[in-house]
Amino acid sequence: MRIIFFGPPGAGKGTQAKLLSSYLGIPHLSTGEILRSKLNEDDELSSKLRYIMTSGNLVSDEILNEIVSIKLLADDCKKGFILDGYPRTTTQSEYLNSFMDKQDMIINKVINIDLNDKNIENRITLRSRIENRTDDSLEVIRNRIIKYNNETKPIVQFYKSKYPLIFFELNGDQKIEKIHSDIINIVKKC
Repeated sequence: MRIIFFGPPGAGKGTQAKLLSSYLGIPHLSTGEILRSKLNEDDELSSKLRYIMTSGNLVSDEILNEIVSIKLLADDCKKGFILDGYPRTTTQSEYLNSFMDKQDMIINKVINIDLNDKNIENRITLRSRIENRTDDSLEVIRNRIIKYNNETKPIVQFYKSKYPLIFFELNGDQKIEKIHSDIINIVKKC
């Protein structure tokens, strides 16, 4: 099973992807974890990535696409995977679709966990206090929401129109267990 999770920051997509990964026994691939894992390797791409990240620059779509495609071809992803945080841009989405077509892979489910902007702010602010995070100021949160709305939300709409039979939208303003239960029901509808 190959699943893509979408949702704004703080919607709970990472939490739900981890829970589903445990349930299905397939890897949860978050962009951050994929990049951190690649940093520990010793090859030309890893060296390039280390330089970019230590310079404080953003990883380009081209490099991220290459790293994700390598990961998707790994043995642990043969039975499926759950993508979280990728694709985020039109370029990434186009690349992923082309890559999967070439590999004869299909996307089985696209799940969007939606949450309104005010609830995103409240949830991330609360999480920041609980986890003692200083990087989640209200200004940073609002910038992340704007970036999501401008860059990723159009991708979500693309998947919704291209894959209406496998696209599911969930209200992220529910208990974790309720959302997880809804996702399990979605996955069972293969």
